[in-house]
Amino acid sequence: MSIHPSLRPSKGKGHRSVFKRFERIKMLAEKDKWKEEESVFGLPKVKSLKIKVKKEKTEAKAAEGAAAAGTTPAAPAAAAPAKKEQPKAK
Repeated sequence: MSIHPSLRPSKGKGHRSVFKRFERIKMLAEKDKWKEEESVFGLPKVKSLKIKVKKEKTEAKAAEGAAAAGTTPAAPAAAAPAKKEQPKAK
């Protein structure tokens, strides 16, 4: 008998929007919104942002790579092939 996919151990940790109480207290303490004397019940919500980092090629890196290959970097418009216009069928 096989195991249900939802019960399998996850390969990577995904983004979580719900935190445990100690995690919320830790985040609030870092922002100076919670003190040791306050109650651990009725804590305010903690916003969690998922940040994606895009990998961008800068012109400097492209120029360095092209210089290493012995070519000059091509313009983006020149690299794209020209599209042929086709007559519209009615």
